[in-house]
Amino acid sequence: MKTDVWFVMLPGVLALDLTGPAEAFALAAEHFTLHYIGPEPEVATSLGLTIGGIVPLPESLPPGSLLVLPGVTDSTRLFDTPQAEAIRRWLTRLQPAVQRGDISLVCICSGALLAARAGLMHGVQCTTHHDVLARLKAAAPGAIVKDNRIFVEDNGIWTSAGITSGIDLALHLIHRLCGPRVALEVAREMVVWFRRSGDDPQLSPWLRYRNHIHPAIHRVQDLLAANPQAAWSLEGIAACAHVSSRHLTRLFQQHLGISVRDYLEQLRLALAEQCLLQGQGVEQAATTAGFSSPRQLYRARQRVS
Repeated sequence: MKTDVWFVMLPGVLALDLTGPAEAFALAAEHFTLHYIGPEPEVATSLGLTIGGIVPLPESLPPGSLLVLPGVTDSTRLFDTPQAEAIRRWLTRLQPAVQRGDISLVCICSGALLAARAGLMHGVQCTTHHDVLARLKAAAPGAIVKDNRIFVEDNGIWTSAGITSGIDLALHLIHRLCGPRVALEVAREMVVWFRRSGDDPQLSPWLRYRNHIHPAIHRVQDLLAANPQAAWSLEGIAACAHVSSRHLTRLFQQHLGISVRDYLEQLRLALAEQCLLQGQGVEQAATTAGFSSPRQLYRARQRVS
């Protein structure tokens, strides 16, 4: 029996919040039936493209449905429209079905704000895009908002950081509902080789320490990110950046607040975690990521826990 997936469509819907998860579910079409619903028959997306064929909001949804709320390009404005208000009232009517677990609610990016306005987030562990976290906390003071998470699940309510993390969440749901083989086939078809888990940070080591403008550090980061498993020495890294080892050490501490060694270790740890998610054993994952042994990988995990 197929699972019905209902995408709620608002003007200004973020295209990737919609199409990323939708493509993932569509690639598992033998398991899912997709529907696009909303108060208007067509909407303009964040890219200016118009999507039609949208059917009216149904009075109720079949048990076992996934209800997906994508984000919008400007949630400060587009969640205060008559269309958003119509959806808010509709969500409020569905609240008992969500609380009973008859319907699973899936919020992508700022879609969690709309769910919060409908009263669906009280007492719920949830997350959203890092730029929207403060507004989610204000919209749902009773919610348990988790910072820096890819996605969170609490009693059938799923929330994600949005954009590409919507794909991560869709793959996770496919894995849960259809099994690992189907999820892996979809990931391969989408060329999404490394599925992130809900516990992964929104700002991975590849992005977290990039908020600076120093060219030498960027050169080093590009070098290490491209091949973290290589047998790097501090001297070799510094030579590639055309600075001395001592100067590079000072630059990393000054601009990033972290040592070169610790930065490289975080890249390797993130790569090892990705390998483990793919099903590799601990020894193979450690070797692939550049650790000398599973023990070294374990110690690296301990240092960041």
